[in-house]
Amino acid sequence: MKLKRLEMYGFKSFADKTVLEFKDGITGVVGPNGSGKSNISDCIRWILGEQSLKALRGTKTEDIIFSGTQNRHPLGFAEASLVFDNSDGKLPIEYNEVTVSRRLYRSGESGYFINKAPCRLKDVQELFMDTGIGKDGYSIIGQRKS
Repeated sequence: MKLKRLEMYGFKSFADKTVLEFKDGITGVVGPNGSGKSNISDCIRWILGEQSLKALRGTKTEDIIFSGTQNRHPLGFAEASLVFDNSDGKLPIEYNEVTVSRRLYRSGESGYFINKAPCRLKDVQELFMDTGIGKDGYSIIGQRKS
């Protein structure tokens, strides 16, 4: 199983559809302060089921959705997906490519999806059970944190 890509639309600072492809080897994300690097890790945690707004560096649910700028209107929803290569069958699902998505509307309505089929958070958690993948399955090392 390998993470192939992260797709984001309307998540925090990513107003336009943004796709990050993960090739073989190590992937690094670099950029100036305020460019959205931390929002990428927040997005991964969010897709995998993070419920704590504090852990996602927000205070209210709407903080997840692009809030607009002087030149752009706010968006009505945020959606993000993680796409995995499952050709080795490590995930207990009969697909060679597995997409896990989460969507949130300003109205508060939200949902999880596995390969575009609606599901529950519990289904997402069970999919990754015993794989080491989950909202707490990786470490985030921030500057000046010890």
